[in-house]
Amino acid sequence: MEKQVLESSEERTFQYQDSLPPLPVPPLDESLSKYLDSVKPFLNQEEYQRTEDIVKKFENGIGKELHQKLLERAKTRRNWLEDWWLNVAYLDLRISTQINCNMGGPGPYIEHCWPPKEGTQIERACVNIWHTLKYWELLRAEKVPIERSGNAVLDMSQFRMLFNTCKVPGITRDSLCNYFKTVTEGECPSHLVVLCRGRVFAFDAIHEGNMLTAPEISRQLTYIQKRCHSEPDGPGLSALTSNERTKWAEIRDYLISLDPKNLAHLEKIQQSLFVVSLDDSSPHATPEDYTEIMRLGLAGDPTVRWGDKSYNSIFFSNGTSSAFCDGSDKVRDIPWPEELIFTLDQKIINEIERTKETYYEKVSDLQLACYAFTSFGKALIKKRKLHPDTFVQLALQLAYYKCHGRPGCCYETAMTRRFYHGRTETIRPCTMEAVDWCKSMLDHSATNYERLQLMHAAFAKHNRMRKDCENGRGFDRHLLGLLLIAQEQGLPVPELFVDPAFTASGGGGNFVLSTSLTGYTRFSGCALPMVHHGYGFFYAIRDDRIVVLCSSWKSCPETSAEVLCRTLFQCFQDVLQLTGEVFYHYLLV
Repeated sequence: MEKQVLESSEERTFQYQDSLPPLPVPPLDESLSKYLDSVKPFLNQEEYQRTEDIVKKFENGIGKELHQKLLERAKTRRNWLEDWWLNVAYLDLRISTQINCNMGGPGPYIEHCWPPKEGTQIERACVNIWHTLKYWELLRAEKVPIERSGNAVLDMSQFRMLFNTCKVPGITRDSLCNYFKTVTEGECPSHLVVLCRGRVFAFDAIHEGNMLTAPEISRQLTYIQKRCHSEPDGPGLSALTSNERTKWAEIRDYLISLDPKNLAHLEKIQQSLFVVSLDDSSPHATPEDYTEIMRLGLAGDPTVRWGDKSYNSIFFSNGTSSAFCDGSDKVRDIPWPEELIFTLDQKIINEIERTKETYYEKVSDLQLACYAFTSFGKALIKKRKLHPDTFVQLALQLAYYKCHGRPGCCYETAMTRRFYHGRTETIRPCTMEAVDWCKSMLDHSATNYERLQLMHAAFAKHNRMRKDCENGRGFDRHLLGLLLIAQEQGLPVPELFVDPAFTASGGGGNFVLSTSLTGYTRFSGCALPMVHHGYGFFYAIRDDRIVVLCSSWKSCPETSAEVLCRTLFQCFQDVLQLTGEVFYHYLLV
């Protein structure tokens, strides 16, 4: 009866959370069989035989025991991975997470309404912020539509982490503070923090129960901009968030010890809806080339980025970023923004300068290539009866093989949101089927018919892997769970995880290609490579184009994001041409 009532009324964003199925633990033999399959491209026969023996020994010995303990853990948790994953993948990291983990991307407005134009920073920022605040209001009211995959409801819990969320550094492990509440749950912080020229300001986005209008937001931002442009720059405290995590935790503790007011300011930033960054840079940007805006988004001025906030909305001086609104033009008598002035000493000031130097030295080594491939997109790929995501992944395998002369172990994100608090699983696109096809594409004696047969086998394998991962039948998170159980029990690390094949195939965060489909919309973004000799590779597939965002390190002589990107675009053409020739051949027959 209750279910019928829910279905007949308007759906609420989080209403099905408690009815989602728990994250399953796959069968041990199935996961180990898939793992063995994934290491084949990187081993010779002798090496593979050794790894196979290690896996069999694990399956019949300690692996069976660890798997049983994992099943027991899963009985008491609806998501056996959730806490572990948050810690291992994010909170336990001691490197600079602003540089190495944060994702950045261009606003999707450059091509159709807001090309770069000097003097539009505030005008466009206030409209963008207004729309973002409307979305926050919808989320608080639980009116953001529930996402689905076919008929299956998807987990919506990550939407709670978009606003009012901040990471706080710890000496050995960071913590995650989330202050978001829906309307039915109670009051929720409603202020914004604005960073401009090394200074920190805050103002409330709600006045007398109503959200600020776009002109009212413009009034607040203009006040901040005028003050910052007519007065000396601030100390740039936010640069400290780009530090190595333990160092930042120590500095933060020291900062709090200087003055209790500093803690109040830090908490105000932590609780804020999101951070607005007013950046003086003017990146070149076109609908075909996002490289410069991407570089400044990912690795721009650290004094106007709070690296620990879940969302920094960056507005450059030429207005690159932002949308349109039909809101009121009314401007009420609202309080002016408050400046958060921290009590600092010479030790902190010196540390800010040292951190900025380290940051700029690191990011100067970054190479980015962010381009739109405009010859075709999803529409034509689907017309050829191919899955668009698999098309890009296999073309990437071919491009890597052409550039490096060997297979590239690859991580692709699959989503597990059909399950309670499900997030991601790893697809490993570098399969034997993909490698055999890549070799055929470079073999002049191979016929196009042979190449097409091998390509279809590689496509089918990739599509099966994606489906398995989305249905909770991947193996990477399962193996991680077994390793973490061993660690928690104080047991030695099982041989499987120290076998060279584990690292060679990408295990333990060693994938040379770290990839993700950002979706089928105008939104895109990128993160940095997992390893020094690797690439970060993110892509958005639209009807008429494929937007590719690729990163690498200049100091690695083997890699070049620019070369990989250009090679990939040629591979897109090669794959389509291959399918086209045979496609038309069958039509003629």
